[in-house]
Amino acid sequence: MGLDRETDEDHSRGNDPGDDRESGRAAGREDGPAGEGAPARRDRAVLAAVTQGLLSEERPVIALLDVAGIRASAAALRSAFAEVAAPGTAVLHAFAVKATPLVPVLRLLYDEGIGAEVASPGELALAAAAGVRAEHTVLDSPAKTTAELRQALALGIAVNADNPQELGRLDALVGAPGPGPRPPLGLRVNPQVGGGSIGALSTATATSKFGVALRDEGSRSWVVRACLDRPWLTRLHTHTGSQGVPLERMARGVRETYELAEEINAAAGRQQIDTIDIGGGLPVNFASDEETPTYAAYARLLRDTVPGLLDGRYGLVTEFGRSLLAKHGTVLARVEYAKSAGGRPIAVTHAGAQLATRTVYDPASWPLRIAAYDAGGRPRTGPVVAQDVAGPACFAGDLLAENRSLPLLGQGDLVAALDTGAYYFSNHYAYNSLARPGIYGFLPSPGDGGGIRFATVRTPQTVEEIVAESGGAHADALRADRDELPEGP
Repeated sequence: MGLDRETDEDHSRGNDPGDDRESGRAAGREDGPAGEGAPARRDRAVLAAVTQGLLSEERPVIALLDVAGIRASAAALRSAFAEVAAPGTAVLHAFAVKATPLVPVLRLLYDEGIGAEVASPGELALAAAAGVRAEHTVLDSPAKTTAELRQALALGIAVNADNPQELGRLDALVGAPGPGPRPPLGLRVNPQVGGGSIGALSTATATSKFGVALRDEGSRSWVVRACLDRPWLTRLHTHTGSQGVPLERMARGVRETYELAEEINAAAGRQQIDTIDIGGGLPVNFASDEETPTYAAYARLLRDTVPGLLDGRYGLVTEFGRSLLAKHGTVLARVEYAKSAGGRPIAVTHAGAQLATRTVYDPASWPLRIAAYDAGGRPRTGPVVAQDVAGPACFAGDLLAENRSLPLLGQGDLVAALDTGAYYFSNHYAYNSLARPGIYGFLPSPGDGGGIRFATVRTPQTVEEIVAESGGAHADALRADRDELPEGP
């Protein structure tokens, strides 16, 4: 199965993430019945997944991606910043690959004018497999090896150094001869403006592991001097946002980074810092289908808070992830058994900690909306009953939802975990050696009265693949009757 897509030749000619032309395919286009919104598309996709056999007794859990929704989010991001930035401003929107590290997703986003922000050799390989060009790729990581830095320089990928020791490594590499022009190089700073409601995700706290802490004694002056000593250091990078961080705090972190760029340029007597990477981290509303906050609201806040950032003197890089994909993913699972304990109904499904790890271990920070469907894939109706929606893992806390009011679920019914397009089915947790589910993108079929067509994004993991990645080829490696262990790699 495959969705219609542009040819490589079409892509290389016209859809460059480095410019501000809005993708014609993503803007001003209705997919499906006129005016149809995301919830209606989702309901039709669930029905089609059942009728077309994607979800079955043999495949009791799958994941779905709303292609039209992803395109719309990409278009909204691009248009939001095009509206506030001065004409001619160089803007690169780079998707945070960690949010949904799937090659077809990266290719879809690239077709829609979005590059890639990578933080490991694996993510870089995924972006390359998706056809993302080096000039539309940014490498961020707090633990880059010398080999990773050397590779990035050789490929022409922009790099944001995290700390003074990494800058020292770059000093040696930049001075070495190499083919081609040097890619853009920057330094990540932490404005230390504070965190949000989820401490583990807060990147701009006083003790965050990321970047150079600007408010520590002597740090700001060190950054200025480090830049002046390295004329090739032309970017500053900050990432203040994350789920639970208010927009005003995000904008304040960007403003402080912009003010630092102005200070460096004044000291240099020229515009040495020519690009500011503002990171991503736009929060997502997990309480309803409403997509808030919007990119437009954040871009306007930046315009009001940091007007100099958008007046055309600086290039701009963004690194949004969750906000581009979260609302467009659905995990769909069959209810294998319906039971009760202590008077509370429990629907036991095949979706749990292996997919929704953050929700299971921290449900207060990561609550999931659950939609109920009957066995035929139609929305379940009837009186609501407080019940648990449990997963298949062998521990009591493996719950997608606890004491949740839903139409009473029975054996064979379906549950849909909504808003799971980012950091859910892409980051598998191999508890109980549960298989990774198949992932399918969906779009309305043209001219057949509202049908749905699917494309395989990732095939379901097989039991044989689980054995192979768990050392199946080395079954005898630790046998006690061996005189000695075999040599390692």
